[in-house]
Amino acid sequence: MGPCTFRHIYGPVPSQRLGRSLGIDLVPFKTCTYDCVYCQLGRTTNKTLERKEYIAVEEVLAELERKLAGNDTPDYITIAGSGEPTLNSGIGELIAGIKGMTGVPVAVLTNGSLLWMSEVRDALMEADLVLPSLDAGDERLFRYVNRPHGDLSFERMVDGLATFTGCFSGEVRLEVLLLAGVTGIPSEAKKIAALASRIGASRIQLNTVTRPPAEEFAFMLSTGQMLALKGFFPGEVEIISGKVKEEEQRPVFAEAGDLEVLALLSRRPCTFADVADGLGIHVTEAIKLLDPLVKAGKAKRVGSCGRDFYTIQARDEQQ
Repeated sequence: MGPCTFRHIYGPVPSQRLGRSLGIDLVPFKTCTYDCVYCQLGRTTNKTLERKEYIAVEEVLAELERKLAGNDTPDYITIAGSGEPTLNSGIGELIAGIKGMTGVPVAVLTNGSLLWMSEVRDALMEADLVLPSLDAGDERLFRYVNRPHGDLSFERMVDGLATFTGCFSGEVRLEVLLLAGVTGIPSEAKKIAALASRIGASRIQLNTVTRPPAEEFAFMLSTGQMLALKGFFPGEVEIISGKVKEEEQRPVFAEAGDLEVLALLSRRPCTFADVADGLGIHVTEAIKLLDPLVKAGKAKRVGSCGRDFYTIQARDEQQ
């Protein structure tokens, strides 16, 4: 079954946090409450706070049922995709539908900007794992790094994170992405750490730029710099920005073609090892598929953070 039959489901893709993650898109490409300078998907084209059923839940559940009928069981079903998933007003219905269909745990990747809304908090209550973000320690850097919708306030966003964490029965892991020379310095990291303590997530995951960012001025931190800042944060803290070991391969169990590769690249820039892992094919097979796509102008090789990534050509044209 080719990816053309799946409009809203992609992967499984390799995730440093979630293993093999079967992704679900709930909003059109780059429909988001933020326009983060580090976003691997490029600049936001529809910055909004409007919650509605952008994509019908029934369509997604039908696709998921067909996808799960195969032999490739993911580690997580992850509601994420190419925008802010909590903008979809049907997210609670979707989570309930997934839980009634499979025992695979459900994760929600969110920027956390709408958790101050009680209806958004209620909608996420049946998820197993929620991974919100906190990338700044004050309003000024919130505006610089996340470039939020004008009606979003920093304090309200932080209050929402803390309120949700306090009432959610599942696990909350707080991601903090640090930028060199901006938030990745001791004075700013301490501000974020103080807020993280107030939020009270079970785990803090420190990240930095590891894929081609929306803006060229979003720079990564070295491993040494990340380790130096780790000590400012409370509780269980891990650094998730380490390079994936490209020599480690999953068992080969699938066949893939151009459409599968392009569907994967449309959601995130990937190394050849990411493509191999995400599609369950050997690294050499991934290279054989990627090289002709680059030559045909359907994909592009981009150097970033010391590695070569592949993206669809259309992504570069949108930036």
